[in-house]
Amino acid sequence: MKTLHYTLVDVFTNKPFGGNQLAVFKDDGTLPTELMQKIARELNLSETVFIRPSRNNTADKELRIFTPQIELPIAGHPTVGAAYVLGNEQINSLTQGENKVVFETGVGDITVQIYKDNNGISSVEMTQKTPEFGPVYEDIERVAELLSLSPDDIERNIPVQTVSTGVPFLFIPIRTLAAMEKIKLRTDIWEQSFRVDSNTEHIFTFTSETMNEASTVHSRMFAPAMGIAEDPATGNASGPLGAYLVEHSVVSSSKQTYHIRSEQGIEMGRPSFIDVTVTKRAEQYEQVKISGNCVTIGSGQLVIE
Repeated sequence: MKTLHYTLVDVFTNKPFGGNQLAVFKDDGTLPTELMQKIARELNLSETVFIRPSRNNTADKELRIFTPQIELPIAGHPTVGAAYVLGNEQINSLTQGENKVVFETGVGDITVQIYKDNNGISSVEMTQKTPEFGPVYEDIERVAELLSLSPDDIERNIPVQTVSTGVPFLFIPIRTLAAMEKIKLRTDIWEQSFRVDSNTEHIFTFTSETMNEASTVHSRMFAPAMGIAEDPATGNASGPLGAYLVEHSVVSSSKQTYHIRSEQGIEMGRPSFIDVTVTKRAEQYEQVKISGNCVTIGSGQLVIE
C-alpha cells in the first residue's frame, strides 16, 4: 500500500472558495501515467498536477497535468498553483521580492516567478509561449447556436478566432454582459461542428462589459473535450486572450506593454481574477505573462495499492 499526499489550493483568488480548485501532488517520479489519470478522474477537479523530479538540466521540476479525461501539455492554473505550493511549503527558502522556478512541461521549460512580501506570497506569475494566431471562424450563426444565443449577441467588429500559447482556444467576442449570463453550451452543436477541429474544440467567450470596475473583460470558458463543462479560471487561455485583445485593438497602451485583467467564474459562484501582461513591439509579441494569487484550502491523502 502507498499513501499519496496532496494539497488543495484555490488558484487566481485571494479568498477561500473562489478561483479554480487544484490538487497538487509531490510525486517521486514513480507513478505511471495511467494511475495519474485515474487519480485525476477520482478527484474530478478541472485539473490535478503532479510535481516530479525534472528529467533535464534546465528545469527545477517537471509538471504532469491532468483533467478528469486527458493529460494536458501545459495549463495555467496548475502551473501557478504548483509554484505556489512549492513556495508556500518551503516559505523560509523564499527571499523578499522575486523568486524563480522553472518547470519542465509538455511544451518545453516554463518560467514562473513567485513574489514574496512580509505577509507571504503576494503573487505568482507565469511566462507563456509566444502566441500563435489561428484561423478565423466565419459561421456566426453556428457560433450563436453553440452558445444558445442570437447572432446579434455576437460582437461583429472583431473576429471569432483561435489563439494559442500551447493549447488552442476559440475566442468568441460577446456584445453584452447580459448575453454572457445567458450562455448555455449546446454539446450537440459542439460535437457536430466544433469538436472535429482542434482549433475550435475549446470555447472561450468574453465581453468588454464587466462586473468589477478594475476588470478589462468578463470571461467564461467551456472545454467538454477536457472533461470540463465550464472552468472558473483558465490561465492557459488568458495569455492568448490578452494577445487577442492587443492584436485587435480592444485594449490600448501608450507604451509597448499592455495590462489586462480578466474576471471569470462569477456565474459559477467562484470569482477569479487573472492579470495578463502583454509586451508587443511593432508586430512582434515579446512576452505574455499571467499572474494571480492562491489560497491553501486543505490537504488530503489517497491510499493506493
